[in-house]
Amino acid sequence: MPESDKTQSAKSGQGKSERDWKQELSPNQFKVLREHATEYPGTSPLNDEKRQGVYRCAGCGQPLYASGTKYESGSGWPSFWEPLPEAVETSTDYKLAYPRTEVHCASCKGHLGHVFDDGPQPTGKRYCMNGVAMTFDPAEKSG
Repeated sequence: MPESDKTQSAKSGQGKSERDWKQELSPNQFKVLREHATEYPGTSPLNDEKRQGVYRCAGCGQPLYASGTKYESGSGWPSFWEPLPEAVETSTDYKLAYPRTEVHCASCKGHLGHVFDDGPQPTGKRYCMNGVAMTFDPAEKSG
């Protein structure tokens, strides 16, 4: 494997063991990102984040959402109407009595939350994310 591929693989989290993940993530991050748990609504500091910047995967640093797509959904979780291009992937989750669309990081495959069809325009989508699964990187101040 070329060195650049090894670096990308390590950065993305592909090939990490459960032990590696447990060492790198907090217990709550591990439960959400690797075991598909859900944090309690209203508990994430990211709910109140209003600065310009980028929301990243807490597992691998992948940029996920621009702050301009964040909105107050009233759900208790950070919500966005659109991810960055190629940042997330989806799959069907059958953990409840009805199927839901799960959202996970396209890079490390960590569980982020779910997407629903009750969001604002222009997409009509509500990407309802677990705040503990993300970090916030504020935009640089100029001057």
